[in-house]
Amino acid sequence: MSAGKDLIIEDGAEINCLSTNGIQLGNRVTIGKNAIIRPSNIYGSSIGAGLIVGDNSNIGPGAYIGCSGLITIGKNVMMSPGVSIYAENHNFLDPSLPMKDQGVTVEFVNIEDDCWLASNSIILAGVTVGKGSVIAAGAVVTKDVPPYSVVAGSPAVVIKSRI
Repeated sequence: MSAGKDLIIEDGAEINCLSTNGIQLGNRVTIGKNAIIRPSNIYGSSIGAGLIVGDNSNIGPGAYIGCSGLITIGKNVMMSPGVSIYAENHNFLDPSLPMKDQGVTVEFVNIEDDCWLASNSIILAGVTVGKGSVIAAGAVVTKDVPPYSVVAGSPAVVIKSRI
């Protein structure tokens, strides 16, 4: 793990640093109480890619960051409590096999600068959230979000532009 100046990690946060790209945190990053950053499963699965967080960004209390694929979070990103970000999906197409035995597809997630991820929003694998966007509380983001958009719903859709 590498970190810039003024890192704050609150009580109960779990940071698993076993990853190919490491955990890289910029200046003035905060990781909230009971947040989980997990690039690799603690039960012997393959090593994940990791996490990069830009300056002045935070991971909110109770967040789950599943960075088996590389997750990048830009500068000045605000993350409310309970946000989940997943950079993998479980495979399940073969009904003759237990889903647990079908493996996962690893992708990326990219949260660009100056975004706000509101409480209990979920960002799924393969998604880029464009600069200056707002993800509404409880939204489930399954596809790319254009810059300066406000999205809401499940699945999330653009409800307005900030421009």
